[in-house]
Amino acid sequence: MPAVKLGSRILQAGERPYVIAEIGVNHEGDLALAKKLIELAKEGGADAAKFQSYTAGRIASKHSPAYWDTSKEPTRSQFELFSKYDKFGSRDYAALAEHSRTVGIDFASTPFDAGAVEFLDPLVPFFKIASADITNVPLLRQVASKGKPVLLSTGASTLAEIDMAMATLADAGAKDVILLQCILNYPCPNPNANLNMIDGLRRTYPENVVGYSDHTVPDERMLVMSAAWLKGAVVLEKHFTHDKTLPGNDHYHAADVHDLQVFQQNITLLKEVLGSTHKKPLPSEAPAREHARRSIVIDRPLKAGATIAETDITYKRPAHGVSPLFWDQVIGRKVARDLPEDHVLRWEDMA
Repeated sequence: MPAVKLGSRILQAGERPYVIAEIGVNHEGDLALAKKLIELAKEGGADAAKFQSYTAGRIASKHSPAYWDTSKEPTRSQFELFSKYDKFGSRDYAALAEHSRTVGIDFASTPFDAGAVEFLDPLVPFFKIASADITNVPLLRQVASKGKPVLLSTGASTLAEIDMAMATLADAGAKDVILLQCILNYPCPNPNANLNMIDGLRRTYPENVVGYSDHTVPDERMLVMSAAWLKGAVVLEKHFTHDKTLPGNDHYHAADVHDLQVFQQNITLLKEVLGSTHKKPLPSEAPAREHARRSIVIDRPLKAGATIAETDITYKRPAHGVSPLFWDQVIGRKVARDLPEDHVLRWEDMA
């Protein structure tokens, strides 16, 4: 995996993943709540607190139908939904970036138009391209021109579309592109998650870091995100809220501070138990190698000079004598002295 610096960290396979708490617009236009969510993201162990920067009039026409679960978010027009939450301006995002620095967490926000790219550029250490903009050539070019790492979500995309987006980004100056497996369902049913696509992206794009943007409803053990990390996702993004019971928008499939803490506990445990890829005995296994493996054992008394037959021997613990590895070499040898039943055979017992 190539070495990529994302925000305050250098990404490394097998190490603790870079976790993005996707606050999005779950602040619902309340700056104080947005700052509180940053603090909760830090408390949950996230590396970045991320928002979404858009205005309704720039992201959607007035005739844009819903594509989410309307039983969870009843608004049936994208323009109407986005109009509810596009309350923050560039000064608000600057204030959130400053608060993130004070808290000690990376600040990020997804831009959805040209103006957002420009005012976010001095505030963010990387850019995130939403899945819906993977074919948005002018936005891709503008983001790439800033020379910062780019996280590219791949929800609802073909490999050809990903290739096109990556070529566009590279031609416009992007150096480090991180691909995020994503399914563009809100929420994403577990059977749709397709974590194995992480493997597919890693095989297809071996020169790129691969991560996962999760839209499943969090389970109490945070198994989906934990499994994504085991699959090799180095960057993990999850929608984040202070209250999962709130109606509408992205609260219903978001994680909260407790969920992030559970996930971090999972990673600590998994890192502890995963260990080395090279198979070898551990020092702690030495007693088992000595006492739980077998030796060749005399199964009935033998007189000095007797030739050992297969019916004269068996195998028992401990491994203090001749190993059964040498079973065939022992058969046919003569014993040098009288050997009682249950005697652990040693090389010096044979002529």
